[in-house]
Amino acid sequence: MHNIIKTINPTTEEIIKEYEYYTISQVRNIIDSVALEQDKWKKQNLKLRINSIKKLSQALNENKQDLATCITNEMGKPISQSISEIEKCIILCEYYINNSEKFLKPSIISNEFPKSYYTYTSSGIIFGIMPWNFPVWQVMRFAIPNLIIGNAILLKHSPNTTEMSLKLEQLFSNALPKNLFKSLLIEVNMAESVIKDSKISGVTITGSKKAGASVAMLSGANIKKCVLELGGNDPYIILEDADIDLAVRECVNSRLLNTGQVCIAAKRIIICKSLKSEFEKKLIEYVKKFQYSNPTLPNSKLGPIARKDLKKSISNQVENSLKNGAKCIYKNSIPDGKGYYYPVTILTDVDKNNVAFKEELFGPVFSITYVDDTQQAIQYANMSEYGLSAVLFTENIEKGENICLNDLNFGTCNLNKMVSSDPRLPFGGVKNSGFGRELSEIGLKEFANLKTINVTK
Repeated sequence: MHNIIKTINPTTEEIIKEYEYYTISQVRNIIDSVALEQDKWKKQNLKLRINSIKKLSQALNENKQDLATCITNEMGKPISQSISEIEKCIILCEYYINNSEKFLKPSIISNEFPKSYYTYTSSGIIFGIMPWNFPVWQVMRFAIPNLIIGNAILLKHSPNTTEMSLKLEQLFSNALPKNLFKSLLIEVNMAESVIKDSKISGVTITGSKKAGASVAMLSGANIKKCVLELGGNDPYIILEDADIDLAVRECVNSRLLNTGQVCIAAKRIIICKSLKSEFEKKLIEYVKKFQYSNPTLPNSKLGPIARKDLKKSISNQVENSLKNGAKCIYKNSIPDGKGYYYPVTILTDVDKNNVAFKEELFGPVFSITYVDDTQQAIQYANMSEYGLSAVLFTENIEKGENICLNDLNFGTCNLNKMVSSDPRLPFGGVKNSGFGRELSEIGLKEFANLKTINVTK
């Protein structure tokens, strides 16, 4: 048991701050206070709840620089990308502000009752277990729709983004009733008791397969709805008729966003052998534009890995991949001195049994596998325990769309464009990437109580 959380700046390797974990009695008191507030909140007019999100959106805009700086200091994201993350959260707020009334309009049914309809109402308190890589966006995309539906939020954030967790609590407390959104500074083992608490209605987690399986088991045992977003090993499939320059650009921009620490990214590049020479040459040429610098600098494109243990993990995966036949054709330099930097690395000739093909690489590492034809490319793309998203590159749009629709087993399939989450579209995966969806109208209703009302004299 650890009594203290230490947040460490991955750029300087210095301790930012120390925090004490909450006790069991503190957590119980918080849950009780949130339950009382949620009971009032769910009875408020929908317009009032939406207006509170307007206040929150304004606060995000006013505090954008401060929040972005906190992101960069705690997990190392280049500051321009941290600012973009906050701006995306504002867009998400605006989307739900503008569309929630339409989405939640009751559906009138004609039957033997004088009045019959179904509608979506609150279900209670939603417990979110969130990761560090998008420490504001990941929280906002489940919290905003749930608050609009009338639910309340408990957040267990990643320990290395503890300051952000508390900043979010303060932001929500200023815009909404103060006990509707609370951060819990708790260890992993205490999360189990939170899930079991009778006042908790649902659980959502973005994290590892192991953590997701544990949450699903606990939620099921306690008859609670859960949503699991458990990462991916996304294939970027490049067919012989693809626009190579486009494919290179999309693969690199996807793979190196957030220094490679993104669930939806070009994890496995699967490409026809005939394109090998041209693709490798153009890939190296384009990757060279991405060099390391201090992530607090406005033009920084690459920062450090978020934690020391994560840097060690990606390093071990690359070493094992090379031992098992992969070839390294490019590795850039990293800054001298401190910081959890890991070089951008391109691995080729990665076969289907290699670590770099089978495991998710959470860092700036390209894994390239060569195939004979389209059929083998599809086969290899689906050859993963994960099914979050996939991208297909081809100039034959009709054929490409047909492959995306019928042949690729993923939650999202894009044609000729990298995948990124969008407030207007459902987000989630299949297989070991989890189940349930966030965002869009679907995400607004995921933790709602679908209630049928029949009225007669």
